[in-house]
Amino acid sequence: MNGIVLNDVIKVFSLGFLGVLTAFLLTPSLTSFLYRNKLWKKEVKEKSIDGKSLPVFQKFHSEKEINTPRMGGILFGVTIVFLAFFFYFVSNLTDISWIKKLNFLSREQTWLPLFALVTASLVGLLDDLLQVTSFSTNRFIKFKYVGSGLSLRYRLILVSFIGLIGGLWFYYKLDGAMIHLPMIGDVFIGIWYIPLFIIVMAATYSGGVIDGLDGLAGGAFASIFGAYTIIALAQQQFDLAAFCAVLMGSILAFLWFNIPPARFYMGETGIIGLCATLTVVAFLTNAVAVLPIIGILLVIESSSVILQLLSKKIFKKKIFLASPIHHHFEAKNWPHYKITMRFWVVGLIAAILGVTIKLLG
Repeated sequence: MNGIVLNDVIKVFSLGFLGVLTAFLLTPSLTSFLYRNKLWKKEVKEKSIDGKSLPVFQKFHSEKEINTPRMGGILFGVTIVFLAFFFYFVSNLTDISWIKKLNFLSREQTWLPLFALVTASLVGLLDDLLQVTSFSTNRFIKFKYVGSGLSLRYRLILVSFIGLIGGLWFYYKLDGAMIHLPMIGDVFIGIWYIPLFIIVMAATYSGGVIDGLDGLAGGAFASIFGAYTIIALAQQQFDLAAFCAVLMGSILAFLWFNIPPARFYMGETGIIGLCATLTVVAFLTNAVAVLPIIGILLVIESSSVILQLLSKKIFKKKIFLASPIHHHFEAKNWPHYKITMRFWVVGLIAAILGVTIKLLG
């Protein structure tokens, strides 16, 4: 038994390394394509969700937004799809045991998160394409369009729809009707499992506002998926652990090129894809209760936006100089690298704490 477990641990770590290597090798071609086609925003965002001006954002991000391409999240999907199907087909063509062992594509553990990653990334890709698109008609019609992407409402609707599909699948196909609460045990929630899934999906995506500084989102999501790699490994869901390890590896490769100054942004392609996948992984590992801890940075970022909006609406004053909260620290003249690295530290500590609570529970 120990030998079998050791082999599976080696499988997970090996695939994590291959995720880093594959994404690292793919990045030059991807960024070359993005720069060659000038796939960046043509105009900088001028208004927030509530229609107010964004002086802090424009002060620190105007030039970068226009000259840095989006859609870097394509890297995550391409890397994991390539490795998953490569080892699936190769394992069926050989009898070499260690090659067969590297196949991590399984109906029970990885089809759902893979489907979530690809589907949600396509939604994000649509938004990114609309953001980088600009065109004008001829002088007789006199119409100009400068891309602004899908509105937040439409993005939330699409993300919630993906959550609905996931919730229905878990409830009716996987008999998902219980959630595990650390130190308490399994709690039966029945049909409420479906709306819970949708809420978690939407709430996780709301934390996507963390994608606002070079390297910030990459470091946060690397810690999060690293944590779920350990949880899946402890549960002996080795294929799911390998999936998370490959995804974490591709994020680390992205991070190499995203450390200031960023070579490209993950964009909504990456944010929606990662958030939807994270939701599925959290439910597959029955570790939804510790998701707010492991993903504490996502919670802090989205909460800062909500609190700022409520304060301006009710009290007619701001709580923060700017939101999300990383922009508040920018407004206080913190260097961007200090904000990013301190957030990384907080995220890593929270990930360790969340894993510990889950394993003890």
